[in-house]
Amino acid sequence: MRAVIQKSLGGPEVLEVVEAERPVPRGGEVLVRVRASGVNPVDAGVRSGVFPLLGEPPFGVGWDISGVVEEAGPGARFKAGDEVFGMPFFPRAATGYAEYVAVPGRQVARKPASVDHVEAAALPLAALTAWQGLVDAARLAEGQRVLVHRAAGGVGHLAVQIAKARGAHVIALASESKHGFVRSLGADEVIDYRTEGFLNDVGEVDVVFDSSSQGTASLEVLREGGVLVSIMEHWNTALAAEIEAAGRRFAGVSVEPDYASLEAIARLVDEGRIRPHIARTFPLEEAAAAHELMAGGHTQGKIVLTVA
Repeated sequence: MRAVIQKSLGGPEVLEVVEAERPVPRGGEVLVRVRASGVNPVDAGVRSGVFPLLGEPPFGVGWDISGVVEEAGPGARFKAGDEVFGMPFFPRAATGYAEYVAVPGRQVARKPASVDHVEAAALPLAALTAWQGLVDAARLAEGQRVLVHRAAGGVGHLAVQIAKARGAHVIALASESKHGFVRSLGADEVIDYRTEGFLNDVGEVDVVFDSSSQGTASLEVLREGGVLVSIMEHWNTALAAEIEAAGRRFAGVSVEPDYASLEAIARLVDEGRIRPHIARTFPLEEAAAAHELMAGGHTQGKIVLTVA
C-alpha cells in the first residue's frame, strides 16, 4: 500500500510517499480502506518536532480517517463494507495518511450518511476536540453564553456549530474577512479580535472555548463560576491555578478517541446541524503541499487528503 512517512524531522518536504506493508487486523480491529484523511495542525507540530508526540522518526503522521471496512478481525463491531470514520490511536501513531489503516473497532463510528468521505474525514479530531471541551468538560447547556476563539478555524468552526446545537448563545471571534462565514455557521455575534478593546463588546459569558493559547486574556468576560476550556494549554498547571483562584473553573482538554461521541456528532451531521467546511483537498501524494498551505495559519475550515 501507499503511505506517507517521514525519516527525519523538519518542514513539509520531509513527508514522502512510500510502499509499505498492508496491516492485518487483530481481534476487535478492522482494516479500513481509507478514502480520505484529514490534516490537522497537530500533524505539522509532530512532523517538525515542535510537538514531539511520537519521538524520533521514522513514523507517519495523520489521525483523521474515513473509509470502508475491507476486513474485520475476530469480534470486531463492524463488518466488511461498512463505512466508518474516526481518529484512531491518538496520541500514539496511526499513520493516517495511508491507503489502509488497521484500527480498534471501538475507536471508529459509522460514517454520517449525509456526507462523503472527504467531509467525514474533516470531522473526527476537530469535532471531538470541540465536543469533549464543550459537552463533556464544560457541560454546556441551553441558554448559556459561550465565547469561541478562532471561530473560523478547523476546531473553532465546529465548536460554533456544536454550541448552537446545544442551544447556546454563541459569540465568535474571527478576523473581519471571515465574519460572513462564521455567521453562516450560526454564530449569534461575531467580533473582530484584531480590534483594540474587542473584549469590551463581549459581555459576560458562561464558557470560553480557547483554541489559541490566550491564557487569562478572556478571564474578564468569564462570569464567576464559569468555565475556561483550553485545548492548547491543557498542560498549564500555573494557568489552571490562576483561573481557579479567580473563582472560575479550568478545563484542559486533550482529545482522545471516543466512538460514542463520534456517533453523537454523526447524528448532528445527518440532522443538518453540523457541517464541516472544506478549505481545500489534495491527493495523498501532495501531503507536503497540504502542510505548506496549513502553515499559513489562516485556513478557513479543514484541509483533507484524498486517498482513493
